[in-house]
Amino acid sequence: MIVLGVESSCDETGLALYDTERGLLSHALHSQVAMHEEYGGVVPELASRDHIRRALPLLEQTLDQAGIAKADIDAIAYTQGPGLAGALLVGSSVACSLGLALDKPVLGVHHLEGHLLSPLLASERPDFPFIALLVSGGHTQLMRVDGVGRYTLLGETLDDAAGEAFDKSAKLLGLGYPGGPAISRLAEFGDPTAYTLPRPMLHSKDFNFSFSGLKTAVLTVVKNHDEKVIANICEQDKANIARGFVDAIVDVLVAKCVNALRHTGLKRLVIAGGVGANKQLREALNAAASKRKFRVFYPELEFCTDNGAMIAFAGAMRLEKNPALAVRDYAFNVRPRWPLDELEAA
Repeated sequence: MIVLGVESSCDETGLALYDTERGLLSHALHSQVAMHEEYGGVVPELASRDHIRRALPLLEQTLDQAGIAKADIDAIAYTQGPGLAGALLVGSSVACSLGLALDKPVLGVHHLEGHLLSPLLASERPDFPFIALLVSGGHTQLMRVDGVGRYTLLGETLDDAAGEAFDKSAKLLGLGYPGGPAISRLAEFGDPTAYTLPRPMLHSKDFNFSFSGLKTAVLTVVKNHDEKVIANICEQDKANIARGFVDAIVDVLVAKCVNALRHTGLKRLVIAGGVGANKQLREALNAAASKRKFRVFYPELEFCTDNGAMIAFAGAMRLEKNPALAVRDYAFNVRPRWPLDELEAA
């Protein structure tokens, strides 16, 4: 079964073809980072318009790479939510229109399920069950994953997501957009002893997170400089602040993951979402895994951020488990707010 995946939840347009027998056949992605950079963040209307421009050319590119025709597609999966409403509407309308034209079934996929299952696209893939840390610009959640559609929420952020804290703290340091990768690179040159920032909820007896206080701590450090203006702070001190921030957030994420594994007795940890590409987080998790004798799995770096491959794969997994989901109902709706615990089991 060949499934076309269409992703358009935010600022990446992604299309991919996944074959349940041969694996991932092809994928194409366009990032809008350069367009949104001058605004310091994603502008929803611009994002939607760009998805319209990119979707069909990326479809042709994906088909050409795989060497197949549109008629060879067996089903189409698209991101139904969560995400930006206008952006989701573009991908949904493209998928359902194509399904109608080709007389192929369509399936709405939960964006976060795509992320949770994306490590299964890697050459070294985990078996169920496992603990998953879903960590991105919009979400920070710890889940127990027992199979496709079988997800138990263990804990989540009470305010800012980890990726959001990265971006906001980077902006305080004058690093521009997107801030996460920039502050991570800068932290490599920082002194880890220069600033000890708070580790919110590090010792709480649950698996929840809170990162707004850490962001405020960065703001306080910046304002306490005599210069008062971040542009006047020397580059080394910016690097020191960045290092203090990254160390704090990594310590919290690693500790919560280790506690979740201990609580459940599981020995497999999966990291999913854009922050999963963070170098310091991967190093700290690998060290913890070696010390505490568990295994940690990551998506390929190209599949950490939003992409069509994860949507095609998630759709294929659901259709394999329940062929009855392959319906030809082309009246679509999107779900900008869609808690993962409301997702029906496959």
